[in-house]
Amino acid sequence: MKSLKFALFAAGAAIALTGGAAQAEQIRLMTGPQGGIWIPLGGQLKDIWEKVIPGLQVQSMPGAGVANVRAIETDKAEVGFGNTITSADAVKGNQPFNTPHKNVCNVASLYPQYFQAVVLADSGINSVKDIKGKAVTTQPRGNTGELITQHWLKVHGLSYSDVKMSFVSYTDSANQMKDNQAQMFTLGTGIPAASIMDIAAGVDIKLLDMSDSIDAMKQINPGYTLLEIPAGTYPKQDQPVKVIGYATHIVASCKLPEDMVYKMTKAIFDNIPTLAATSKAMTGLTAQQMAEDVGVPFHPGAAKFYKEQGIDVN
Repeated sequence: MKSLKFALFAAGAAIALTGGAAQAEQIRLMTGPQGGIWIPLGGQLKDIWEKVIPGLQVQSMPGAGVANVRAIETDKAEVGFGNTITSADAVKGNQPFNTPHKNVCNVASLYPQYFQAVVLADSGINSVKDIKGKAVTTQPRGNTGELITQHWLKVHGLSYSDVKMSFVSYTDSANQMKDNQAQMFTLGTGIPAASIMDIAAGVDIKLLDMSDSIDAMKQINPGYTLLEIPAGTYPKQDQPVKVIGYATHIVASCKLPEDMVYKMTKAIFDNIPTLAATSKAMTGLTAQQMAEDVGVPFHPGAAKFYKEQGIDVN
């Protein structure tokens, strides 16, 4: 009986230890809201990472850019999707973050997002300086597109008080443009944007070039970049247009082991064609693009991978 009791105790202890080890290898991945691309992309990353790191269990959870960064900072998650500009704000402690976030490390940029300003072709607006007194529509307060709109106006000496602002959904903004209730629509998203295509199906439009804004925008947030919308992206767009860009990227707790994050970063690079099947914007993603400096320090594990690719991120 004693030997049986000892055997049961030993078995229980072994199970407890095994459970502890499994728990130590579990990470929480924050994705995005329902209906967005981050949830299916997160599901793919979960499968890829669990395959290349034996014993790793990835718990995928819904989230959002700002919330994901906060979760990692407060140890409520270990990995997550983010927008480079809001992640950079978190590191600096800029609004909407109250204090500098010290536990958020960059892993890899995945694909670009485009801040676009579309105007009615007959509005007389040829640059941001022409919008004074005009009706402008953008996303609800606190959304990424709305935040960038504030920044863009600011670098040109303008504010919301100089225009007639509306903060509504993509659909409502498109309707305002088609009904001539707004002369300019700003938004941050991929290309081609469905809402802009909707507007262009009913009225003639044009995109505003933002080449003269990038240097000042980078002073506000180093995560901003200059991207090009190719000619033909939208109806009657016969020339490429330069716009303000940022990226979706993966961030991780700086406390994660270097070897784990190295393998995670390498796995992203090795599986780009698979990931691009879910997000076409990732097609052709290079290690150099993954390693873009967005104002968020790289995790040592990610830095190790990029160094192997001949890229120094330190």
